[in-house]
Amino acid sequence: MNDHVKRPRHEVVMINRRSLAISGVKNVESFDSEEFLLETEGGFLTIRGQNLHMKNLSLETGEVAIEGLVHDLAYLEQGQATDRSRGFFGKLFK
Repeated sequence: MNDHVKRPRHEVVMINRRSLAISGVKNVESFDSEEFLLETEGGFLTIRGQNLHMKNLSLETGEVAIEGLVHDLAYLEQGQATDRSRGFFGKLFK
């Protein structure tokens, strides 16, 4: 008997720290020129860097392309993502 559960695919491809192609994206929680917060099939992913901008976005296919200088990629533990998105909107509407 085969008990493999088919999970949606999630991939991150980075080229020279300047270009990211991410699949399996469910939602873009927040973004600015220094930080992106994405909800992916693999959990919440934060991307930090300089001059970051979204080149392409298709939530229908779950694909996002980001350009800029990438300093850090990290998956957040449960609960950290909501704190971050509130912090972003807190800065935005201050």
